[in-house]
Amino acid sequence: MSFNSVLFIAELPLLLTALTAIAVMLSIAWQRNHKQVFYITVIGLNAALFSLLPASSATPVTVTPLLIVDSYSVFYSALILIGSLATVTLARAWLKKFPDNREEFYLLLSLASTGAMVMAQAHHLAAIFIGVELMSLPLFGLVGYAFRQRRSLEAAVKYMVLSASATAFLLFGIALIYAQVGSLDIATIGAQISRLPQAESAHITLLIVGLGMMVIGFGFKLSLVPFHLWTPDVYQGAPAPVTTYLATVSKIAVFAVLLRLFYTIPATDSFFYSLLGGLAFISIIIGNLLALLQSNLKRLLGFSSTAHFGYLLVALIACRLGSLSQEAVALYLVMYLLTSVGSFGVVSLMSSPYQERDADELPAYRGLFWRRPILTSAMTIMFLSLAGIPMTLGFIGKFYILAVGIQFHLWWLTGAVVFGSAVGLYYYLRVISILYLKTPGMPSRDATNDWALTTGGFMVLTSAILVVLLGIYPQPLLDLLPLAQLATP
Repeated sequence: MSFNSVLFIAELPLLLTALTAIAVMLSIAWQRNHKQVFYITVIGLNAALFSLLPASSATPVTVTPLLIVDSYSVFYSALILIGSLATVTLARAWLKKFPDNREEFYLLLSLASTGAMVMAQAHHLAAIFIGVELMSLPLFGLVGYAFRQRRSLEAAVKYMVLSASATAFLLFGIALIYAQVGSLDIATIGAQISRLPQAESAHITLLIVGLGMMVIGFGFKLSLVPFHLWTPDVYQGAPAPVTTYLATVSKIAVFAVLLRLFYTIPATDSFFYSLLGGLAFISIIIGNLLALLQSNLKRLLGFSSTAHFGYLLVALIACRLGSLSQEAVALYLVMYLLTSVGSFGVVSLMSSPYQERDADELPAYRGLFWRRPILTSAMTIMFLSLAGIPMTLGFIGKFYILAVGIQFHLWWLTGAVVFGSAVGLYYYLRVISILYLKTPGMPSRDATNDWALTTGGFMVLTSAILVVLLGIYPQPLLDLLPLAQLATP
């Protein structure tokens, strides 16, 4: 195929993200300069973000059999780049007093973001695997970046070993699907499965097992129960900016792949979707119950993310029943991105500059309102949104998930969402109450006095304002949701 100007414009965001990684690498090789590398990364990722505008005008276009650029991939690429830029801004302050090499952090993050964008555009199982590995391998280094700390190094080893196991399941599932269908192209797989005679029960079983093994691989990346055991330790051990990236960009990219895969491939057996429903149910219940027991803020948010992606599975199960489910997924992921960036951003600001262990224990936040009232207000908004309180974007997201469950009669999953939201309300409000308790003495850790003047502080405040404004008047966001819909296969 010829690479014409239309293909170049469509692929410009991915190319610019990859070129950012190359530019950072060359800059490090030429001269180590933290400030210079930071600006190269920010300029490159911003250029990639703004290039999505001309790219969207060139869609839909198939770029080789592996990648497709459509409005769906453009929408999720925008979320990935926004999350990446948020991580970069938080990392600069955290790395300010980091005793070892700082510049490689931006190189690893740029490479991971490139892999995430490949996943958003993937229309082929080989491209999915390439994207997953290109995103996961740099994350090993990012999680263990503070390698002099035992927790960080331990988190990196756990994540690496379990991620390798998840990749093995993913690859074997791809192999079984190829053995059944004879193709790795997602559209071709969907078309052939829809014509598959129901009498070929052995082959259908083989296909279901293959899809199930892929779900196991994706379930690890999304921290779904029972594949969630790595989440609290890795969230706690990883540096605060890296935890932000893990909670947002990596999970959004994986869920974008999952939605495209199971929307394009038709349901072959109701038992398989019952298993997905079981994953959603136990993720919601167990994720919220385990979050109740946590005294570490990063671990609490880790278990909370397990519950939130259980909510999203409810919409995924209904994705072939109507377009509302795709809108619910897009809206909820936007909400999750903004609130996670804001909540983890506060943890990062409290932990910056680098002072070995992050400020992630709840006692460190006791009485924060009386010292940093604006920062505390931002964090309060984030937790109210995660709890689904009205006048926040989280309420709109929960409303859409419940609407999907009710419309398509997923009653037991809808009940789980209601129960999980009630349990979540308790531990979110418990954290908020700690912020406003008076404390007799100043704590050993606190955000710097000029936190609001930093790029990270500006990003946290912007996220809080958007959560409130879009919660009160969500129409501008709702107008964008049709862009996140896949074409009917």
